[in-house]
Amino acid sequence: MAETESYPPIDPTNFDLIVVGTGLPESIIAAAASTAGKSVLHLDPNPHYGSHYSSLTLHDLTSFLNSQSPNPRINPHQSTTEASDHATAALDLITRPLYSDVEISSYDDSVSEHSRKFNLDLAGPRVLFCADLAVDLLLKSTANQYVEFKNIDSSYVCDGNGNLMNVPDSKSAVFKDKTLKYSEKNQLNSFFKLVQGHLEAVKSVGTGVDEGKVISEEDLERPFVMFLDKMKLPPKIKSIILYAIAMVDYDQDAGESCKDVLRTRDGIDRLALYHASVGRFPNALGALIYPIYGQGELPQAFCRRAAVKGCLYVLRMPVISVLLNKDSGNYKGVKLVSGQEITSDKLVMDPSFTITSSPSEALQDVSKVFDAGKVSGKLARGICITKSSLKPELPDTSSCLVIYPPRSLYPDQATSIRVLQLGSSLAVCPSGMFVFYISAVCDDALEGKKSLHAAMDSLFSVHTSGTTDSSLTDQIESTEVKPALLWSALYVQDLIEGFMGPVVMTPTPDGNLNYNDLLRATSKLFQQLYPDDELFPEIQNTDSSDKLEDDSEVDIES
Repeated sequence: MAETESYPPIDPTNFDLIVVGTGLPESIIAAAASTAGKSVLHLDPNPHYGSHYSSLTLHDLTSFLNSQSPNPRINPHQSTTEASDHATAALDLITRPLYSDVEISSYDDSVSEHSRKFNLDLAGPRVLFCADLAVDLLLKSTANQYVEFKNIDSSYVCDGNGNLMNVPDSKSAVFKDKTLKYSEKNQLNSFFKLVQGHLEAVKSVGTGVDEGKVISEEDLERPFVMFLDKMKLPPKIKSIILYAIAMVDYDQDAGESCKDVLRTRDGIDRLALYHASVGRFPNALGALIYPIYGQGELPQAFCRRAAVKGCLYVLRMPVISVLLNKDSGNYKGVKLVSGQEITSDKLVMDPSFTITSSPSEALQDVSKVFDAGKVSGKLARGICITKSSLKPELPDTSSCLVIYPPRSLYPDQATSIRVLQLGSSLAVCPSGMFVFYISAVCDDALEGKKSLHAAMDSLFSVHTSGTTDSSLTDQIESTEVKPALLWSALYVQDLIEGFMGPVVMTPTPDGNLNYNDLLRATSKLFQQLYPDDELFPEIQNTDSSDKLEDDSEVDIES
């Protein structure tokens, strides 16, 4: 009894919507529902916001990953539960792990001494494009006032010989690039000009614009790589466009064996997003930005927006069962670890929960109420900490993105590997250290770990505490010095898509660099929950300028 008394009672006990988990999709739905005038209770069993989209200290991240088990776990506060009345059935909640094959290594004890100075993204690498859906949603919801950003300084792509090439993202960048031949610059500029002409023509349909500028419908439907070949673009330029600008995962030259072929139409849209992002904000001269203090700031921004609109928040509050009406089998509410029962019209849960029927209950079809969602794929993720930058000769480049296209590191590399370097200016690590996020889509843990280790071998050297000065000197004399790896965490994450039913499940973080697909899925779930309500209706804002507060922080405003 003493244990339950430590949990505060919740009042009122009935809501329009209960949301369990404070990940980005759940937080957006809670904020949108609150904005639409719904009464919302937002719960999280964790002591922090963000769920699978959190930014955690080194100690908290290590504890979280080590707590993952290959077997589903019943809530430690829970035994088989029963509802408080005979007309209600209780289905136990089980936590299923989304992470496996955790591999944590420490090569320098000094890293753990600064544990609390790290904000490490569980779902990295992530960035926002300055013109993408996440930025638009932050502006539309006014959640942008709760988060600030900084520019990603540069992007590189591996050329297959181990060399990192700059990614030219505009006509002026192409002109300044010293790694491209004059003929290659002309080819890339001509292609960008063609794409720009097509986009302008599409916007001006019916206004008499020369339709010769429009890419044919036949070309738009064919694979993008075939269109690039038709434009006679050399392999280097194709690689930049496909993997560093369009951000494709799978080898597009693999023909019919490619698991996800990008159509020209979609490729053009991705190029348009990239170029629309370049220079959108005065202090974000490139295409990409990153939130100060980590990606975990994004769900917190929407939680703050929801709280302003009346959403009630309770952290450290596990839900131990879902309540159903015995006669109809319909969802009715939830039972908390405190023993309190809360009712609502609708329930949204993050994907780490699944429901099982109690042996004492006669309900035969749990799937009528809840679908746990099937694992649709896997992601290999890595977090690495060093004391030096990937480009120490460029002191102004503390953050950068590196893309390793398929087959650029080893012959059977099936997918792109993305690496994001961040420095202390983004408040994600102590001064003098750097954080690297690595990710690759994979079919299984063995393949994923191979991709991560290949990228790490290319980027870092490993120096243990016993490394001798002579061995370090030999390395300096023989090869270019790589950043020394101080600490790393590798793990494999399950991919689960969102599901709409009487109980709604949100999607896990996906393998994309930005949030566009996740936001589309979240918007669809909200529209199915509340078809008569808009996801954040437009608000009249008297200040229509995009401005910055100082020379480094990107304050996005509508």
